[in-house]
Amino acid sequence: VWMELVLFQNMVKSFRVSDLQTLLASMGRSKSGLKQDLVGRALRLVQTEYSPELLKNVRQLYESRFPKTSGWLAARRPESVPVNYSSLSSSPTATSQGADYLNGISKPITTPAAEVKLVPLPFYQTLETLLPPTELIAQNSEKLQDSQCIFELTPSQADQIRNASELRPGIRSIQVVLRICYTDSIGVQEDQYPPNIAVKVNQSYCHVPGYYPSNKPGVEPRRPCRPINITPWLHLSNVTNRVTITWGNFGKRYSVAVYLVRVFTAADLFSQLKLCSVESAERCRERIQDKLRFDPESEIATTGLRVSLICPLVKMRLGVPCRVLTCAHLQCFDAVFFLQMNEKKPTWTCPVCDKPAPFELLTIDGLLSEILKETSEDIEEIEYLTDGSWRPIRDEKERERERERSNTPDYPVVDICIPEANGHSPAHSSTSLTAKSGSSSVGMPGVTGAPAVAPGGGAVVDLTLDSSSEEEGGGAGGDSEDTEDSADSPAPKRGRYNYDKDLVTAY
Repeated sequence: VWMELVLFQNMVKSFRVSDLQTLLASMGRSKSGLKQDLVGRALRLVQTEYSPELLKNVRQLYESRFPKTSGWLAARRPESVPVNYSSLSSSPTATSQGADYLNGISKPITTPAAEVKLVPLPFYQTLETLLPPTELIAQNSEKLQDSQCIFELTPSQADQIRNASELRPGIRSIQVVLRICYTDSIGVQEDQYPPNIAVKVNQSYCHVPGYYPSNKPGVEPRRPCRPINITPWLHLSNVTNRVTITWGNFGKRYSVAVYLVRVFTAADLFSQLKLCSVESAERCRERIQDKLRFDPESEIATTGLRVSLICPLVKMRLGVPCRVLTCAHLQCFDAVFFLQMNEKKPTWTCPVCDKPAPFELLTIDGLLSEILKETSEDIEEIEYLTDGSWRPIRDEKERERERERSNTPDYPVVDICIPEANGHSPAHSSTSLTAKSGSSSVGMPGVTGAPAVAPGGGAVVDLTLDSSSEEEGGGAGGDSEDTEDSADSPAPKRGRYNYDKDLVTAY
């Protein structure tokens, strides 16, 4: 049955606004609101009602929108899971009580519809209800209250837990979990801990998730309210298990429930996403063309939409591009990282626009998946065009470098130690000096020995002695010769930017 539910949910996800309004109106529900409201309302309708009339309407709307894909159910459904619409009950009792769908798995409800219902959680599949939602009742006027609940495990339930595989050392995939929420019969309730909560199972306190520290100034730490795993402290026999919940009585009403669940990992959810929620490249192109279709009321004509190939979560190239069906943007994030992040800290928020991103509304972008395979690693952005095609966009800096490379002429390699080369004065050094080619080897203060000849014909003179050693070296030349030589020499050329001769620009 759960596979049928997933298939019909995917049909609803592909509907346009008009289809969603038609479906909701046919079932007596409100058809007002934005598309994300309509999709959420229709998905909840499929989850909670799941009647033959509803399924018929969904199929008719889907086949009218995609007439060529009438065999979609058979193509997307595993061969081992036949669709049997006649098996769906239409009795008044079944429809009045509804059904509780947790992570796509159906489970008949034995309690009235007015009872508290907990929100489905993607990482938990309910196998059995050990204790339905029951209100915590204060016994006196004290602020701290103790409430107890008891239950027993059947031999088959105990065997399921014992034989379950381990997710990690000491943590099994089949667990007994405690869930607490506000006592409210309107809608579905998210997990919510009361103040000062402590949970004791058979005389041993168990771990309750603590607070996440906030790295933002002025923001108080937040406590993630999730199912509490009480399995390690249970009697895996027919002995009665006793759970004591300590809670703060400050005016709010709370209910507690106990379930036998199968726990999924991020890898499990990713496998489910690949199986059931991949949007084809053709559908993605339709979506792009819808967005870029000319709007006569708009003053600005949109000719293209840029999309980054870098995941906003981890700032790395996308591996599996994923987005939320109800989000308006085309930008994707990486499905694997997104699921791993929510496995550790469940927020289910779109990293692009910060809107809700529940698991059932996630879809893998088939077109962007193809683009990622076709583009090289250095392409970080693409642009979708009005005809549904796309083009890569290179980084501005890279394009500037390419432009410079194409426009810069090839210069010969010049030894900057040769004077007057390329219009520059020679670079000064503490150990060598290049004299002009053809100049006489006139003695200079502090010079020892004859000057060496440079490759370009210039005389390289060793200046290892400073000016203070003139007298010791018996300076070979006088001031008059130096002055005469400098007078005959032309003024040194200035560099490209008119800098002093001591500042040399090297290419």
